[in-house]
Amino acid sequence: MNLQKKEFKLKTLLIILTPIVLVSMLLAVGLGPVSVSPATTINVIFSQFPILQNLVSGNYTQLDYNIVWGLRLPRVLLGFIVGASLAVCGVAMQALVRNKLADPFVLGVSSGACASATLFMVTGTFAFLGTYALSFNAFLGAAASIILVYWLSRVKGRINIPTLLLSGVAIAMILDAVTKTIALSAPNALAVHNLDFWMTGSLAGAKWGYLTLPLVMMLLCLFYLVIHYRTLNLLLLGDNTAGTLGVNVGRTQKMLVLISSLLAGVTIAVSGSIGFVGLMIPHISRMLVGSDHKKVLPLCVLLGGFLVVWTDVAARLLLAPEELPVGILTAIIGGPCFIALLKSKAGRAI
Repeated sequence: MNLQKKEFKLKTLLIILTPIVLVSMLLAVGLGPVSVSPATTINVIFSQFPILQNLVSGNYTQLDYNIVWGLRLPRVLLGFIVGASLAVCGVAMQALVRNKLADPFVLGVSSGACASATLFMVTGTFAFLGTYALSFNAFLGAAASIILVYWLSRVKGRINIPTLLLSGVAIAMILDAVTKTIALSAPNALAVHNLDFWMTGSLAGAKWGYLTLPLVMMLLCLFYLVIHYRTLNLLLLGDNTAGTLGVNVGRTQKMLVLISSLLAGVTIAVSGSIGFVGLMIPHISRMLVGSDHKKVLPLCVLLGGFLVVWTDVAARLLLAPEELPVGILTAIIGGPCFIALLKSKAGRAI
């Protein structure tokens, strides 16, 4: 009976949240220094699809078209993909290390991706990969940092949680210093400013071409995690218990390292560093539906995407026509919210 109630609760949440997220994304497209009405937004979007063209009036200006289709819609979609990816990455890392304080920032994964991506921006490493060069560099940095932290935290074949967290903090500090050093070697002041703005997280440069790789990576990683949700649940019981119950712990941990590196690397390549999403959203999801990864993962996708989309809206409205970096706002909003969660009874229970 309790299981049926939880399944009903998840379905109810998904039925309620999905249309809310879709409508909110539609509204977010119209919000900015120059506002566009929801009706005009729908006209522009529907006019791009032959099947839907007859359903709209086509009454919009070229400026409306440029704002909606050229600037805002790819930005909103990228924001949703980035938020969903960061939330899923947080779930994968927390399952990997069996610690709900793990996220791409706490364990230095984001710092590794930023350092490698910044190196590419300044020196052009792996430039022969073309449009995928930045993502590849960020992935290499994320993978190297998470493997190093994972290796440092293993004591007698097991992960030592205090060592893991301390290693993550130490590696993150070292890599942040490396990133700053690389940024300071940029050829001019404008390049330094652009790097600083990118490193604090921004969706301002979103283009349609930026969506494909992050979306494919997010869907593939999410598909793997959902298919293996039972394995993730068993990992929470400890390596020995999971192994006794038939889990290939070593192979699963390697896959989680790969998934975390892919999600963090590709996401940071297109948006810079956006913090607290991978830490806070999994906690909120567990408070709503429990610890079963089959329920946590789809909810994380919706909540993570929703959070980043509306944080980005705030980033472009608060100081319009200037923009704030999204990463600054997620820290300002996420920090107090997460502290409030931890101080609550529900937060202490997770």
